[in-house]
Amino acid sequence: MYRQKSFDSESPTLYLVATPIGNLKEMTPRAIEIMQQVEYIAAEDTRNTIKLLNHFEIKAKLVSHHEHNLRQSIPHLIHLMEEGNDLVLVSDAGYPAISDPGYELVQEAIRHQLNVVPISGANACLDALVVSGIAPQPFTFFGFLDHQDRLKRRQLEKYRYHQETMVFYESPYRIEKTLKMMLEIWGDREMALCRELTKRHEEIIRGRVSEILTIAGELKGEMVIVISGSQEEAKTEEEEYTLSVAEQVEAYIQSGMSSRDAIKQVSQERHLKKNEVYQTYLNERKEKE
Repeated sequence: MYRQKSFDSESPTLYLVATPIGNLKEMTPRAIEIMQQVEYIAAEDTRNTIKLLNHFEIKAKLVSHHEHNLRQSIPHLIHLMEEGNDLVLVSDAGYPAISDPGYELVQEAIRHQLNVVPISGANACLDALVVSGIAPQPFTFFGFLDHQDRLKRRQLEKYRYHQETMVFYESPYRIEKTLKMMLEIWGDREMALCRELTKRHEEIIRGRVSEILTIAGELKGEMVIVISGSQEEAKTEEEEYTLSVAEQVEAYIQSGMSSRDAIKQVSQERHLKKNEVYQTYLNERKEKE
Protein backbone atom coordinates (compact mmCIF):
# COMPACT_ATOMS: atom_id res chain seq x y z
CA MET A 1 0.00 0.00 0.00
CA TYR A 2 1.17 3.52 -0.78
CA ARG A 3 -0.67 6.64 0.44
CA GLN A 4 -0.19 9.73 -1.71
CA LYS A 5 -0.58 13.12 -0.03
CA SER A 6 -0.89 15.24 -3.16
CA PHE A 7 -0.49 18.63 -1.47
CA ASP A 8 1.90 17.53 1.25
CA SER A 9 4.70 15.76 -0.59
CA GLU A 10 8.09 16.69 -1.96
CA SER A 11 8.07 13.90 -4.55
CA PRO A 12 8.00 14.97 -8.22
CA THR A 13 4.48 15.05 -9.65
CA LEU A 14 2.93 13.81 -12.86
CA TYR A 15 0.03 16.17 -13.61
CA LEU A 16 -2.74 14.75 -15.82
CA VAL A 17 -4.11 17.91 -17.40
CA ALA A 18 -7.42 17.93 -19.25
CA THR A 19 -7.26 20.13 -22.35
CA PRO A 20 -10.15 21.74 -24.30
CA ILE A 21 -12.30 19.44 -26.42
CA GLY A 22 -13.45 22.27 -28.66
CA ASN A 23 -13.47 25.65 -26.93
CA LEU A 24 -10.24 27.20 -25.66
CA LYS A 25 -12.15 28.81 -22.77
CA GLU A 26 -12.45 25.32 -21.27
CA MET A 27 -8.80 25.60 -20.24
CA THR A 28 -8.91 26.26 -16.49
CA PRO A 29 -6.72 28.83 -14.70
CA ARG A 30 -5.21 26.01 -12.63
CA ALA A 31 -4.29 24.04 -15.76
CA ILE A 32 -2.59 27.08 -17.29
CA GLU A 33 -0.73 27.82 -14.05
CA ILE A 34 0.56 24.26 -13.70
CA MET A 35 1.68 24.13 -17.35
CA GLN A 36 3.51 27.43 -16.96
CA GLN A 37 5.36 26.11 -13.90
CA VAL A 38 6.67 22.79 -15.20
CA GLU A 39 9.79 22.26 -17.28
CA TYR A 40 8.39 19.47 -19.46
CA ILE A 41 5.05 18.63 -21.06
CA ALA A 42 4.47 15.18 -22.56
CA ALA A 43 2.03 15.35 -25.46
CA GLU A 44 0.24 12.89 -27.72
CA ASP A 45 0.81 15.13 -30.76
CA THR A 46 3.35 17.90 -30.22
CA ARG A 47 2.18 19.70 -33.39
CA ASN A 48 -1.28 20.06 -31.90
CA THR A 49 -0.16 20.90 -28.36
CA ILE A 50 2.27 23.63 -29.45
CA LYS A 51 -0.71 25.67 -30.67
CA LEU A 52 -2.25 25.45 -27.20
CA LEU A 53 1.03 26.42 -25.53
CA ASN A 54 1.51 29.40 -27.83
CA HIS A 55 -2.02 30.63 -27.17
CA PHE A 56 -1.49 30.62 -23.40
CA GLU A 57 2.17 31.70 -23.57
CA ILE A 58 3.46 28.49 -22.03
CA LYS A 59 7.21 27.96 -22.52
CA ALA A 60 7.70 24.36 -21.31
CA LYS A 61 9.64 21.86 -23.42
CA LEU A 62 7.49 19.37 -25.34
CA VAL A 63 8.20 15.64 -25.24
CA SER A 64 6.42 13.26 -27.62
CA HIS A 65 4.42 10.51 -25.90
CA HIS A 66 2.03 8.46 -28.03
CA GLU A 67 0.94 4.85 -28.53
CA HIS A 68 3.76 4.11 -30.99
CA ASN A 69 6.70 5.23 -28.80
CA LEU A 70 5.65 4.15 -25.29
CA ARG A 71 8.59 1.78 -24.88
CA GLN A 72 11.03 4.64 -25.40
CA SER A 73 9.12 7.58 -23.94
CA ILE A 74 8.02 6.10 -20.60
CA PRO A 75 11.55 5.36 -19.27
CA HIS A 76 12.66 8.81 -20.47
CA LEU A 77 9.78 10.59 -18.73
CA ILE A 78 10.24 8.63 -15.50
CA HIS A 79 13.95 9.52 -15.59
CA LEU A 80 13.10 13.22 -15.94
CA MET A 81 10.84 12.99 -12.90
CA GLU A 82 13.38 11.06 -10.84
CA GLU A 83 15.79 13.91 -11.52
CA GLY A 84 13.35 16.15 -9.64
CA ASN A 85 11.20 17.52 -12.47
CA ASP A 86 7.44 17.83 -12.29
CA LEU A 87 5.79 16.74 -15.53
CA VAL A 88 2.51 17.49 -17.31
CA LEU A 89 0.82 14.90 -19.51
CA VAL A 90 -1.79 16.02 -22.06
CA SER A 91 -3.67 14.42 -24.93
CA ASP A 92 -5.01 16.20 -28.01
CA ALA A 93 -8.34 16.87 -26.30
CA GLY A 94 -9.91 16.05 -22.95
CA TYR A 95 -8.28 13.86 -20.33
CA PRO A 96 -5.11 11.88 -21.01
CA ALA A 97 -5.54 8.11 -20.50
CA ILE A 98 -9.23 8.24 -21.51
CA SER A 99 -9.29 6.76 -25.04
CA ASP A 100 -5.81 8.29 -25.34
CA PRO A 101 -2.26 7.42 -24.21
CA GLY A 102 -1.40 7.85 -20.55
CA TYR A 103 -2.47 4.79 -18.57
CA GLU A 104 0.90 3.04 -18.90
CA LEU A 105 2.83 6.13 -17.80
CA VAL A 106 0.54 6.55 -14.80
CA GLN A 107 1.15 2.93 -13.80
CA GLU A 108 4.90 3.35 -14.05
CA ALA A 109 4.86 6.61 -12.07
CA ILE A 110 2.88 4.88 -9.30
CA ARG A 111 5.33 1.98 -9.31
CA HIS A 112 8.15 4.49 -8.68
CA GLN A 113 6.08 6.14 -5.90
CA LEU A 114 5.85 9.43 -7.79
CA ASN A 115 2.81 11.67 -7.28
CA VAL A 116 0.04 11.48 -9.89
CA VAL A 117 -2.39 14.41 -9.74
CA PRO A 118 -5.45 15.18 -11.92
CA ILE A 119 -6.11 18.71 -13.17
CA SER A 120 -9.82 18.88 -13.96
CA GLY A 121 -11.31 20.04 -17.24
CA ALA A 122 -13.44 19.11 -20.22
CA ASN A 123 -14.62 15.57 -20.92
CA ALA A 124 -16.72 14.65 -23.95
CA CYS A 125 -18.17 11.53 -22.33
CA LEU A 126 -19.64 13.37 -19.34
CA ASP A 127 -20.75 16.37 -21.42
CA ALA A 128 -22.72 14.05 -23.71
CA LEU A 129 -24.13 12.00 -20.85
CA VAL A 130 -25.61 14.92 -18.92
CA VAL A 131 -27.31 16.49 -21.97
CA SER A 132 -28.54 13.22 -23.47
CA GLY A 133 -31.75 12.94 -21.47
CA ILE A 134 -30.93 9.27 -20.86
CA ALA A 135 -30.52 7.98 -17.30
CA PRO A 136 -27.01 9.09 -16.27
CA GLN A 137 -26.61 6.65 -13.38
CA PRO A 138 -25.35 4.04 -13.57
CA PHE A 139 -23.49 4.25 -16.87
CA THR A 140 -20.57 2.52 -18.55
CA PHE A 141 -18.05 4.25 -20.81
CA PHE A 142 -16.55 2.03 -23.50
CA GLY A 143 -14.52 4.50 -25.58
CA PHE A 144 -14.15 3.53 -29.24
CA LEU A 145 -15.51 0.26 -30.58
CA ASP A 146 -13.14 -1.80 -32.71
CA HIS A 147 -12.61 -0.53 -36.26
CA GLN A 148 -12.96 -4.00 -37.79
CA ASP A 149 -16.57 -4.92 -38.48
CA ARG A 150 -16.13 -8.52 -37.35
CA LEU A 151 -14.67 -7.51 -33.97
CA LYS A 152 -17.14 -4.65 -33.55
CA ARG A 153 -20.03 -7.06 -34.09
CA ARG A 154 -18.56 -9.37 -31.45
CA GLN A 155 -18.32 -6.47 -28.98
CA LEU A 156 -21.93 -5.43 -29.58
CA GLU A 157 -23.10 -9.02 -29.11
CA LYS A 158 -21.21 -9.09 -25.81
CA TYR A 159 -22.90 -5.88 -24.57
CA ARG A 160 -26.35 -6.87 -25.86
CA TYR A 161 -27.86 -7.38 -22.39
CA HIS A 162 -25.85 -4.67 -20.62
CA GLN A 163 -28.47 -2.84 -18.57
CA GLU A 164 -26.61 0.39 -17.76
CA THR A 165 -26.59 3.43 -20.03
CA MET A 166 -23.65 3.11 -22.43
CA VAL A 167 -21.37 5.78 -23.87
CA PHE A 168 -19.17 5.32 -26.94
CA TYR A 169 -16.91 7.52 -29.03
CA GLU A 170 -17.17 7.19 -32.81
CA SER A 171 -15.80 8.83 -35.94
CA PRO A 172 -18.02 10.30 -38.69
CA TYR A 173 -16.59 7.75 -41.13
CA ARG A 174 -17.94 4.79 -39.14
CA ILE A 175 -21.04 6.19 -37.44
CA GLU A 176 -23.57 4.96 -40.01
CA LYS A 177 -22.26 1.41 -40.02
CA THR A 178 -22.04 1.36 -36.22
CA LEU A 179 -25.65 2.49 -35.79
CA LYS A 180 -26.82 -0.11 -38.31
CA MET A 181 -25.10 -2.82 -36.26
CA MET A 182 -26.56 -1.48 -33.01
CA LEU A 183 -30.06 -1.48 -34.51
CA GLU A 184 -29.61 -5.02 -35.82
CA ILE A 185 -28.16 -6.49 -32.62
CA TRP A 186 -29.69 -4.36 -29.85
CA GLY A 187 -32.96 -3.22 -31.39
CA ASP A 188 -34.43 0.28 -31.64
CA ARG A 189 -33.36 1.93 -28.39
CA GLU A 190 -33.46 5.53 -27.21
CA MET A 191 -30.17 7.31 -27.78
CA ALA A 192 -28.48 10.66 -28.20
CA LEU A 193 -25.80 11.44 -30.75
CA CYS A 194 -23.65 14.39 -29.67
CA ARG A 195 -21.25 15.89 -32.17
CA GLU A 196 -18.79 18.79 -32.19
CA LEU A 197 -19.28 19.28 -28.45
CA THR A 198 -18.45 22.80 -27.19
CA LYS A 199 -17.63 23.94 -30.74
CA ARG A 200 -19.62 26.38 -32.87
CA HIS A 201 -21.47 23.59 -34.69
CA GLU A 202 -22.33 21.61 -31.56
CA GLU A 203 -25.41 19.45 -32.09
CA ILE A 204 -27.28 17.00 -29.87
CA ILE A 205 -29.61 14.66 -31.75
CA ARG A 206 -32.04 12.74 -29.55
CA GLY A 207 -34.30 9.94 -30.73
CA ARG A 208 -34.35 6.26 -31.54
CA VAL A 209 -31.50 4.50 -33.30
CA SER A 210 -33.63 4.03 -36.45
CA GLU A 211 -34.46 7.76 -36.57
CA ILE A 212 -30.90 8.97 -36.13
CA LEU A 213 -29.67 6.40 -38.64
CA THR A 214 -31.63 8.20 -41.40
CA ILE A 215 -29.31 11.23 -41.16
CA ALA A 216 -26.10 9.63 -39.83
CA GLY A 217 -24.42 9.55 -43.25
CA GLU A 218 -24.49 13.33 -43.59
CA LEU A 219 -23.05 14.14 -40.16
CA LYS A 220 -19.49 15.35 -39.60
CA GLY A 221 -17.21 15.86 -36.62
CA GLU A 222 -16.17 13.71 -33.69
CA MET A 223 -19.16 12.03 -32.08
CA VAL A 224 -20.35 10.62 -28.78
CA ILE A 225 -23.09 7.98 -28.66
CA VAL A 226 -25.18 7.77 -25.49
CA ILE A 227 -27.59 4.83 -25.65
CA SER A 228 -29.98 3.28 -23.16
CA GLY A 229 -29.20 -0.12 -21.70
CA SER A 230 -31.05 -3.36 -22.28
CA GLN A 231 -34.46 -3.92 -20.72
CA GLU A 232 -33.95 -7.68 -20.98
CA GLU A 233 -32.08 -10.02 -18.68
CA ALA A 234 -29.21 -11.92 -20.26
CA LYS A 235 -30.32 -15.29 -21.51
CA THR A 236 -28.56 -18.54 -20.79
CA GLU A 237 -27.29 -20.52 -23.76
CA GLU A 238 -30.19 -22.95 -23.28
CA GLU A 239 -32.70 -20.10 -23.44
CA GLU A 240 -30.94 -18.39 -26.34
CA TYR A 241 -30.78 -21.45 -28.56
CA THR A 242 -33.64 -23.92 -28.74
CA LEU A 243 -31.72 -25.89 -31.39
CA SER A 244 -28.45 -27.75 -30.93
CA VAL A 245 -25.42 -26.59 -32.92
CA ALA A 246 -25.94 -29.31 -35.52
CA GLU A 247 -29.67 -28.61 -35.75
CA GLN A 248 -28.99 -24.91 -36.24
CA VAL A 249 -26.49 -25.65 -39.04
CA GLU A 250 -29.01 -27.99 -40.65
CA ALA A 251 -31.75 -25.36 -40.41
CA TYR A 252 -29.60 -22.85 -42.28
CA ILE A 253 -28.77 -25.46 -44.94
CA GLN A 254 -32.49 -26.20 -45.36
CA SER A 255 -33.11 -22.47 -45.84
CA GLY A 256 -30.78 -22.48 -48.84
CA MET A 257 -27.34 -21.78 -47.39
CA SER A 258 -24.33 -23.84 -48.35
CA SER A 259 -22.96 -26.00 -45.54
CA ARG A 260 -19.86 -23.81 -45.43
CA ASP A 261 -21.90 -20.60 -45.03
CA ALA A 262 -24.19 -22.25 -42.48
CA ILE A 263 -21.22 -23.30 -40.34
CA LYS A 264 -19.73 -19.81 -40.60
CA GLN A 265 -23.05 -18.21 -39.58
CA VAL A 266 -23.47 -20.46 -36.54
CA SER A 267 -19.86 -19.88 -35.46
CA GLN A 268 -20.43 -16.10 -35.54
CA GLU A 269 -23.73 -16.25 -33.67
CA ARG A 270 -22.43 -18.54 -30.93
CA HIS A 271 -18.91 -17.09 -30.80
CA LEU A 272 -17.39 -20.48 -31.58
CA LYS A 273 -14.52 -21.42 -33.86
CA LYS A 274 -15.64 -22.70 -37.26
CA ASN A 275 -13.80 -26.00 -36.84
CA GLU A 276 -15.61 -26.55 -33.49
CA VAL A 277 -18.98 -26.06 -35.19
CA TYR A 278 -17.91 -28.31 -38.06
CA GLN A 279 -16.78 -31.12 -35.74
CA THR A 280 -19.92 -30.85 -33.59
CA TYR A 281 -22.07 -30.96 -36.72
CA LEU A 282 -20.25 -34.06 -38.02
CA ASN A 283 -20.40 -35.84 -34.67
CA GLU A 284 -24.13 -35.25 -34.21
CA ARG A 285 -24.83 -36.44 -37.75
CA LYS A 286 -22.84 -39.64 -37.15
CA GLU A 287 -24.75 -40.30 -33.92
CA LYS A 288 -28.05 -40.11 -35.80
CA GLU A 289 -26.91 -42.46 -38.60
